Amino acid sequence: MRILIVTQYFWPEEFRINDLAISLVERGYDVTVLTGNPNYPKGKFVEGYGFRWSKEIYKGINILRVPIIPRGKNSLMLFLNYLSFIVTGSIFSFFHKKKYDKVFAVNFSPITAVIPAIVYCKKNKKELSIWVQDLWPESVVAASSIKSNRIQKLLTRLVKYIYKRSNKIFISNNGFKESLIDKGVDEGKIYYMPNWAEDIFESKKNLKINRKQYSIPEGFVVMFAGNLGEAQDLEAVLKAAELTKNNKNIKWVFVGDGRKGNWLKNNIKDKKLSDTVKVLGRFPMEQMPLFFKLADVMLVSLKDEYIFSLTVPSKVQSYMASKKPILSMLNGAGNDIIKESGSGFVANAGDYQTLAENVVKCENLSVEKIESMGQNSFEYYQRHFSKNKIVDSFIKSL
Repeated sequence: MRILIVTQYFWPEEFRINDLAISLVERGYDVTVLTGNPNYPKGKFVEGYGFRWSKEIYKGINILRVPIIPRGKNSLMLFLNYLSFIVTGSIFSFFHKKKYDKVFAVNFSPITAVIPAIVYCKKNKKELSIWVQDLWPESVVAASSIKSNRIQKLLTRLVKYIYKRSNKIFISNNGFKESLIDKGVDEGKIYYMPNWAEDIFESKKNLKINRKQYSIPEGFVVMFAGNLGEAQDLEAVLKAAELTKNNKNIKWVFVGDGRKGNWLKNNIKDKKLSDTVKVLGRFPMEQMPLFFKLADVMLVSLKDEYIFSLTVPSKVQSYMASKKPILSMLNGAGNDIIKESGSGFVANAGDYQTLAENVVKCENLSVEKIESMGQNSFEYYQRHFSKNKIVDSFIKSL
């Protein structure tokens, strides 16, 4: 079977679709990926890439790259980045002559990245399946300054058009279903396909750890890994860190970067938290298990927005696969999983006081109790987020 995957983001950018494409190749499928030139998350092209058309092969995957404008560091550049993939991706899709048995598009933000797949399917009379990782327009409104009703209505009409053109819609969170049905999607074409963790997080190989090499401080380490953006409510996280600053054994460590990265560093300095709060920056995914190993508990947070209550951040699966206890500050589905699995302690979105109390509570737990919560994480992950089970189910549904 020949499968075309359309995604604005792909290797060497680190997204779950990379793992899915590799898994399909390993199962004997002929996989082609239509994507842009990599520029996420830094906003500039990865070395060796640029504004051009190109082809390459990665782990048996045929990659077709179209020229796009890098996302830069401001809203205008981000808009041009989204628009350029629609235009060049659609032009390529219209003239692309190779035939495929299945077409699958991924809706990370923006959902407009699905449009080139719609163009290909319409021209070649093929059915389209999409994977909704991000709900539009809800997530756009929640994580940005867009408050105009006119813009929201326009985005809703666009989303409804894309859903109408999709024959099968896979959702990464069960909570998304109601939003899709409200937008006119028939429940019969909605399939649940949660995220999983990359194999490196579940690996049982012994990790060679050097705390000083990775600048991990001594003490009880609360680690946040991933995007440092508006949605993560870093303001509230930093308030929790302020409440524990007199306990010099508690260390808050951020591994990642994003649009709020500089804000975070500046506020740590302004609030005189440098002794207990560290920002280490972004590292390749292959190194993340080393960082996780050096953490005592992992942290996940999201702002107090309805859309985020429907979401289980994909870092939760990575934490669980790594046998780590989890502290949360969010609402809804993510907290439900942590409570159901017995893998940690929860606080509601924005409740930095409870988060701080939970950190202190964890610091006072025995090593055996911490390890027990980590084991609960891993066992829950195996039951509900096993990659092989999810991919096998996806193939049957596709």
